[in-house]
Order: sequence, then structure tokens, then C-alpha cells
Amino acid sequence: MNELIKISSNENDEQVVSARELHKGIEVKTRFSLWWEQNSKFLIENEDFTSVVSTTVVNNGARRQLQDYALTIDTAKHLAMQSQTEKGREYRNYFIQVEKAWNSPDMVMKRALQIADKRVLALEFQNEEMKPKALFADSVASSHTSILVGELAKILRSNGVNIGANRLFEWLRNNGYLIKRNGSDRNMPTQKSMDLGLFEIKEGTRLHADGSIAVTKTPKVTGKGQIYFVNKFLQDVA
Repeated sequence: MNELIKISSNENDEQVVSARELHKGIEVKTRFSLWWEQNSKFLIENEDFTSVVSTTVVNNGARRQLQDYALTIDTAKHLAMQSQTEKGREYRNYFIQVEKAWNSPDMVMKRALQIADKRVLALEFQNEEMKPKALFADSVASSHTSILVGELAKILRSNGVNIGANRLFEWLRNNGYLIKRNGSDRNMPTQKSMDLGLFEIKEGTRLHADGSIAVTKTPKVTGKGQIYFVNKFLQDVA
């Protein structure tokens, strides 16, 4: 069967043709816009046709937009017959043959397999999209208590983020979560981190050999902070 007109499939797996191409093929004398106005009065948009925009190249090489319509095969048959031209009858018979081929057992099976393949691909994509959420959920088990920055680095590594404790400290300083300047408060949480509830400071004591006692301060990542940073890094990885 020789192809009279290009036939494509829409998102609903329906065969459609261009109204402009049909108008040209059936050789009606009326210009396209008037022909469409006269013949589309009883058609239902998004059922018999959908509005689309095509492009054409004009004399100076520029591209110009053209209003077009994607017609269902039934609608195309109807418009072909309405033309009352020899070409119109030829196109109608062609569309009938196209429908027969489209609804043959082999083609129905082929489309069913294609739909199944699309669903498998959609599920695979969905699973990929869900991976960060699943990894995040795994990390929540570790978020009930505050942990050291080095332990947070281990959680991130287990979730596919290539980072160690030193690099994580550096990242936290460079991004304003820990104090960057040298001094006794270096690596302590910034006011921003404390306001967000991402860190807490654990104080302890250390006994020196000479008997003196020193107060120690250690930044620890809160449960909220663990969730925050795991999400932030996984979004960057994704």
C-alpha cells in the first residue's frame, strides 16, 4: 500500500494526520483557513482533532509558524469524502485500508508490546527517581541522636557521595555552616547552623597531665541536620 499521506501516532496511541497535508492532498480549491472554518464546525476539539503548530521556511530562509490540526483517521475520512473530489475518494479508501491494517491482530499485538515496554521504562525511571528518597530513608535510622561530622561523612559515603571527614569539614566551612576563621571557635557551628537546628555543641572536660582541667567543645550534627545534609548532597548527586 503506497503512502498517500504521513500518518503518525499521538500520546494516546491514536493515528493522526495533518489537516494541512490532507487539504493539499485532496486538491480542494478553497484556501486552507476557509476550508477548515467551513468543515470543522461540527468537529469536537481534543476528540476529533487537536490544535498544533507547524513551521514552514519562507523565501528569505526564515521559519514561519503555521496553524495546523492533527486529525483522527475517522475525521480525515469524513473530510476527504466531504471534498467531493476524485482525490478525496482516493484518500478515503486509503484511510479505510490504514484502519484495517492498524486493527489487524499482528498490529494490535505489536502495540500491546510497545505499551508494555513503555510501562517498564516508566517504572525503571520512577525507581531511579525514588533512589535518593530510599537512600534518605535509610539514613533516617541514624538520625535519632547527634553524631560527629566524621560519622555524617560515613553516612554520605554509604549513600554514594564521595566525601570524607576532612573534605566534609571543609565543605561545611566554605558553605557557612561551620566557622571558617582560625581561632578557638574554628569548626564551631555558625549562627546560621544553630538557628536552623543543624548542629549542637557538646561540652566535655579533659584532664591534663599536670592536673589541670580543660573544657572541650565538639560540634555534633543533630538528627534534623543529618536529614538536611543527606538530602542536600543527594540532590546534588541526582
